[in-house]
Amino acid sequence: MELLETGGRARTVKHCSVLSPSPSPGLALPWDHFSAWLECMCVVTFDLELGQAIELVYPHDVRLTEKEKTSICYLSFPDSYSGCLGDTQFSFRIRKTVGHKLSMDGDEEKYNRDAPVVLQRDRAHYYGFVYFRQVKDSTVKRGYFQKSLVLISRLPFVNLFHSLLQLVAPEYFEKLEPCLEAVCNEVDQWPAPIPGKTLSLPVMGVVIQVRIPSKKDKLGTSPLKQSNQENLLPAPLVIPTVNELDLFGCFQSILIHMQMLWELMLLGEPVIVMATSPKISSDTVLALTSCIAPLRYCCDYRPYFTIHDTEFKEYTTRTQAPPNVILGVTNPFFIKTFQHWPHIIRIGEVRMSGDLPKQIKVKKLMKLRTLDTKPGIYTSYKTFLHKDKALIKRLLKIACIRSIQGIQRKRPPEVQSVIVRRHLLELTQSFIIPLERYVASLMPLQRTITAWKNPPQIRPFIKEEFMKTLEYTGPQLTSVQKGDWVGLYRRFFKSPNFDGWFRMRYQEMCKKLEILHLEVLCEADLLMWVREKSEVEVVDLILKLREKLLKARVHQLPVREDLLEKLELYLETVISSLPDDLQVVLHRH
Repeated sequence: MELLETGGRARTVKHCSVLSPSPSPGLALPWDHFSAWLECMCVVTFDLELGQAIELVYPHDVRLTEKEKTSICYLSFPDSYSGCLGDTQFSFRIRKTVGHKLSMDGDEEKYNRDAPVVLQRDRAHYYGFVYFRQVKDSTVKRGYFQKSLVLISRLPFVNLFHSLLQLVAPEYFEKLEPCLEAVCNEVDQWPAPIPGKTLSLPVMGVVIQVRIPSKKDKLGTSPLKQSNQENLLPAPLVIPTVNELDLFGCFQSILIHMQMLWELMLLGEPVIVMATSPKISSDTVLALTSCIAPLRYCCDYRPYFTIHDTEFKEYTTRTQAPPNVILGVTNPFFIKTFQHWPHIIRIGEVRMSGDLPKQIKVKKLMKLRTLDTKPGIYTSYKTFLHKDKALIKRLLKIACIRSIQGIQRKRPPEVQSVIVRRHLLELTQSFIIPLERYVASLMPLQRTITAWKNPPQIRPFIKEEFMKTLEYTGPQLTSVQKGDWVGLYRRFFKSPNFDGWFRMRYQEMCKKLEILHLEVLCEADLLMWVREKSEVEVVDLILKLREKLLKARVHQLPVREDLLEKLELYLETVISSLPDDLQVVLHRH
């Protein structure tokens, strides 16, 4: 029995008889297609002696550490205060244990290069998607059947994976392990997630149809809709978007404070979301982190967090300032534990007030009580930008429309959600466009890039220099929002989100410089240049060019193939012009 080490999984070739024990280089290993989507499926049950325990992991050879298993166990059940009866779904996110491989293979790198930053495969965390069932059962000692089916993945496809759970979990609770094995084998036949493509994913007699967004997509474009599918039998289950939640539904009781919430997310402020159930908690946290899209939320976030979490002590210590993290909780114990945190959002049961749910108020932190804390946003934060009153009026106006007969009927919530998402997108774009424009000016001019010198340096980001550009090219050109934009930028520069954004942009610019320099080299006359150079200089050039070519191939830089082939031909010609002993050495390396 041969073990094949791949990431967090030791793959036992014996498990899958359809593949040869010694696969050829082009043949997929067992579970390769499965692991492109999911790390594993887990079943978590309640044991009278042990408490929560993992009953089953599939594929069986997945390597989860004890710490990861413990986290999955505790986060897969609502705590006792939630009172969740029946079926409920929610999400969580945990750190991968130190020692697990954080690097990615070629296909994973390609996916991350083509996908929007908010949908890239996470190197350091696992996402958990839970389907929990709690029903009365007289055959069980505690009187209740309690079990969770959990999907673990490094992809944040919350809508896709919860839709998959809705198909699989009810069937699993009836037929148990054989059902799960069959589903895993079907997922292992799925095509790889490719950004920009619409994929058909068959499972349990249903074809899920989904499109993975691409970096090249125009921002704000409509999600996948059912089109030209009438002739397909059975009709596919179309998932309009893999990750976008119903923002109007998630924010329905805090809509009037959307401006403040957007700023808190942009600045990476420490926030506690206290809700009545793991579903409300996790949906709200995920919706908050998506507020600043297409910017990546670079701080830590936990859609559902419990006192058993391995980071509990780290996040609750009072010896230092609260970390830049958003925590979603349901246990009232956290009200006392997190009293020193600067921003606490307490969400209660939704109460309708006219066309919109009753809006909760902003309250002072000193009013945060240990018991019976009323819904509200407990913070002393003062927004930099003024509240957009026109947006709330617009949402109210379209909440109900009148038919031709004058009968009032409600619009679907998707309409309000689109308006909320578009408003947040426009706000983020207005904020980021001046930064993008300034960063573009840091790139060296293309005419300064020559074949025989190293590429020129990218100019440093000078904050005060950027601030001077705001008077003429600031957010006021694209946004009607009034307020202290300059103050918001100064605060943003101190946040992890700026650091993460600029690091990513700097890497992109360095890669662009590499490409431009390589293209100039490909077009240069190397044979003419080497005639007047010493052997040492020629060998040095050959080694540097080889390194650049290798980097272009490995990282799949977007350089024309004919140019790369031309450069390789030049290199061979230059090497052949050197003495025989040097040729032997260079060909050997």
